[in-house]
Amino acid sequence: MKERTPASRPTEQDPRTVYQERRAARRTAHAAAERRHHAIGNVRLLLVGIAAVLGIGIVGGAGYSAWWLLAPVAGVVWLGFRLDRIETERSRLERAIAFYDRGLARLDDAWAGTGERGDGFADPKHLYAADLDLFGDGSLFQRLCAARTRRGMATLADWLLSPAAPAVVRARQAAVEELTPNLDLREDLAVLGDDARAAVDARALAAWGAAPPAFDSPALLAAGRVASVAGTLALAAGFAYALAAGRSLDLSAGVQSLLGWYFVAAVVGVAFVQLRIQPAAAQVFEGIDSAARHVALLGGVLARLEMERFRAPRLAALRARLDVAGEPPSRQVARLTRLMEQVDSRHNAFARLFGFFVVWDVHLAHAVERWRLASGPKLGTWLDTVGEMEALVSLAGYRFERPGDVWPELADGPPRFEAEDIAHPLLNAKAVANDVLLDGRPQVLVLSGSNMSGKSTLLRAIGVNTVLAQAGAPVRARRLRMSPLAVGASIRILDSLQDGSSRFHAEIVRLRAILARTSPPAPSPDNTSSRDDAAPDAPPDALPVLFLIDECLHGTNSHDRRIGADAVVRSLVERGAVGLVTTHDLALTAITDALGPRAENVHFTDHFTNGKLRFDYTLRAGVVGKGNALELMRSVGFDIPSRVTRAQDDCLKGLSATVGEWASPENEDAWRDL
Repeated sequence: MKERTPASRPTEQDPRTVYQERRAARRTAHAAAERRHHAIGNVRLLLVGIAAVLGIGIVGGAGYSAWWLLAPVAGVVWLGFRLDRIETERSRLERAIAFYDRGLARLDDAWAGTGERGDGFADPKHLYAADLDLFGDGSLFQRLCAARTRRGMATLADWLLSPAAPAVVRARQAAVEELTPNLDLREDLAVLGDDARAAVDARALAAWGAAPPAFDSPALLAAGRVASVAGTLALAAGFAYALAAGRSLDLSAGVQSLLGWYFVAAVVGVAFVQLRIQPAAAQVFEGIDSAARHVALLGGVLARLEMERFRAPRLAALRARLDVAGEPPSRQVARLTRLMEQVDSRHNAFARLFGFFVVWDVHLAHAVERWRLASGPKLGTWLDTVGEMEALVSLAGYRFERPGDVWPELADGPPRFEAEDIAHPLLNAKAVANDVLLDGRPQVLVLSGSNMSGKSTLLRAIGVNTVLAQAGAPVRARRLRMSPLAVGASIRILDSLQDGSSRFHAEIVRLRAILARTSPPAPSPDNTSSRDDAAPDAPPDALPVLFLIDECLHGTNSHDRRIGADAVVRSLVERGAVGLVTTHDLALTAITDALGPRAENVHFTDHFTNGKLRFDYTLRAGVVGKGNALELMRSVGFDIPSRVTRAQDDCLKGLSATVGEWASPENEDAWRDL
């Protein structure tokens, strides 16, 4: 197979222009294929007509030679093969056009609801998958995934769910950077097969390849071969007997009798052998049917990857796995595909009859087992290679379509998250970007703001970009410098009727799980009891935690919420975590008082213009000065007084001050005593 060597390709390309130009070229080629298909179809129809006229003339005694039929019939057959090839080309071009249509839809932010959702990889107990919308419609996985096999999808999902070490991230970045301009490879992989996705069950296929032999009895194999010879001779004997009975073959009565008895005896013997062999053969066929139903796609992906040569170390290492002595992996998989087709053909009525006499199941089961013993143990490696390559190709497509995104800088060291102009990767280009700094001073940002002001979106922007950064993808920011971090999010917490869990209970369980990922604080010299024994210790190699908590403990009363939120944040900070906590309860902003320089208040605000509520989504220092709940209620039709009386205002201010004093850290012990 001819290999493609790396070529220097321009990296600064406008993705929209490239997609439009390549789609136009594929449409032109498709139109030409349509014209060829139509023209050849007409010629073939003409040849069929000529053959029909000649046939009628021959039968009617017009003096035509039967040899005259040879040319039009041969032409019909040859043009049939041509039409098949053109149809294959036309289908490929249609899939290529659809590939660029999807790419342009992504550039227009019209991709949500199309593509692979990845629901099978979602774990409701994962510490950030549901909170950051990693899977489902409009999810990060749906935006990224270009994998054609289940192993590729699983690899990409694993990268999103588990942060990689900085060295691994840098290796992936180099691989993605090399793959980014290689649009030919991405297109070729996208148009393989006749479906947008194919279910190559990698786990079942690898397990089948490594399983012990199911058809390895020498006695059964020998009996099957003898029965195959006897059955073939029985077919010949039966054919000769039928000709003799029809007077088309002159045989003596004794020979005819001998042929008849041999036929009966051979059929009985073959049937006996079939009964003995069938269970073992059926086990072989059942295994290949369940494990390798769509393995043809795997062969196509391998064949395409075998054509490439790479410079990036990770890509070169993956490609080296496909360099094997003898037959390349793609051809070995192609042989398995042909065996699968033969297994399927056993259900044909003619194949059943013919297969009975030649004991075809023996030969086929033996061929499958030979393939499995020779190539099966390598299937796991090939599938892993294809899976990782497909995950890298998915990230490369994202990189190509987001030329303004940057590579994050990951470095070991104390917990740190420093972002300039960070925005949510799944929002459109007009999304407002903000700067976020978490480096110990401050270690936590308490984000206050009114409803709908953008607090949750900022949390998700930080979380999703962190996931992308540690998966090996570019991020939506002007600059992102961070240490390795384990994300723990409490943003989308739901109650559960099945589990008998309220929303508040589900939230505190999640907060405890986040706390369990942190490292215990070192005892202070003057207070050896400062260690928080309520939280279990994280593994020794655990990453520092980046916590993202939205409206902490808002499912309980204000007093308990104030004390509980303070305890949660203080515990996380003392255990080395960094992160953000959002609130629209201004009493919670006092958390920063006890933490000193390790915590800062920031806020989003809103304003009314011409009677309409407006948000600028710009992060500002300090505590938000007002709320908007009453205005939002008025905007949907509630009859809310436009202003409160002075007495009501004084009462509210006094109550707020009193609650703030009661909820202060100095009074926590008194509240606990109550």
